[in-house]
Amino acid sequence: MSAKCTMFARHALLPNGWASNVRLSWDDGGALTQIETGAQLQTGERVESYVLPGMTNLHSHAFQRAMAGMTELAGEGPDSFWTWRDLMYRFALAITPEQMQAIAAQLYSECLRYGYTSVCEFHYLHRAPDGSFYGNRAEMAERVIAAAQEVGMGISMLPVLYSFADFKDQPLRHDQRRFSTNVDEILGLISDLEKYRSAKVEIGVAPHSLRAANVKQIQELVKALPKQRPIHIHIAEQMREVEASLSATGQRPVELLLNTQEVDQRWCLVHATHLTSQEVQGIAKQGAVAGICTTTEGNLGDGFFELPEFIEAGGVFGIGSDSHVSQSAVEEIRWLEYGQRLRSQKRNVASVKGQRHVADFLWNACLQGGAQAAARAVGGLQAGYRADFLVLDDEHPNLQDLPSDLLLSSFIFSGNDNVIRDVYVSGEAVVQQGRHVHQDRISKNFKRCMRELRSLS
Repeated sequence: MSAKCTMFARHALLPNGWASNVRLSWDDGGALTQIETGAQLQTGERVESYVLPGMTNLHSHAFQRAMAGMTELAGEGPDSFWTWRDLMYRFALAITPEQMQAIAAQLYSECLRYGYTSVCEFHYLHRAPDGSFYGNRAEMAERVIAAAQEVGMGISMLPVLYSFADFKDQPLRHDQRRFSTNVDEILGLISDLEKYRSAKVEIGVAPHSLRAANVKQIQELVKALPKQRPIHIHIAEQMREVEASLSATGQRPVELLLNTQEVDQRWCLVHATHLTSQEVQGIAKQGAVAGICTTTEGNLGDGFFELPEFIEAGGVFGIGSDSHVSQSAVEEIRWLEYGQRLRSQKRNVASVKGQRHVADFLWNACLQGGAQAAARAVGGLQAGYRADFLVLDDEHPNLQDLPSDLLLSSFIFSGNDNVIRDVYVSGEAVVQQGRHVHQDRISKNFKRCMRELRSLS
């Protein structure tokens, strides 16, 4: 084994908690092969103070990174998710494949700097602006995968089934033409993308929502999907969606999904913001992941996930940055907890018996949920998993002289500095001293892309 494939950590976050004097070893393919605790430092060995597993961003629409901050202007009437969506559609109509890659590369480089080492890309920008497929049907998805490979991000690509504008199979609007797909087309896209599957790339699927794909389609799609692939779906994000579902079907969205689909651990239910107690229990019982995107849900005025009840039910959850108003895993987790505090007027909401440190509970829970949603061997410093980890800045004042049991508390709930210094994905350093190793090229391409897009407005 080459010397570059080991690291000595004075403190490392392992599946059973913090451990001291840990040697991480990985093979040339980027898989961890051995974790030694209580190890002796060897002469010339690379030494770091604080090492912890990288987080999975379980819900991303990469192209929306380019419009972050551009929709914060009040309209003549009440603004909502639905008025924001109209603006997003107009923006989506303009993006070229080259711009898609530049935007995704910039986004993923930022996500890496702020603690994400894997992403689940909920990808629905399939067609050309005129509504036809590109000559290469998978052109846009391949551009996103290329961006992930360019920056070193692990990715689960999820081509989106998007057939209808609303319940009762209403036809797509003209401004949704780039999203249009049926079951056969999505299965074709999955087949086209199979050649990219590797230890760093998984290919799953995403029925967009019960508004945009009907029950029969979803059943057909899931039946044809290779086993063990991830399945993601937007659900119950807005009360208008819940009311429309009740009007069209007599059932709430999560209720309808659980009653018509074989929901299991492959599924990630994104947002699931508006739930009854029965739905909370149902998701937890089936072992599906709840994909919580707090910064986007706050930005769009969606509402609050039923986190305390879901935790009590033993539910699995993770975090995603969705529309990318934030690219920080720390901010996502911080506001997941703070939102619950504001809602309940209590403190330290996300804790369980045996783990009273809120930061530790949330980080580890989101590692588990994110890994399950990605369907990849990530989210833990253990043999057989990817060598995806973060190195914290041991010279930062927030981390000085802290016992390990307070480290994550300071990391997540203290200040706004980014204390992540280096980031490794599959054993390769992709961020060093807080900067992506290819940041100059990535930023240059992104800036050119944004000049082009803004010139169209």
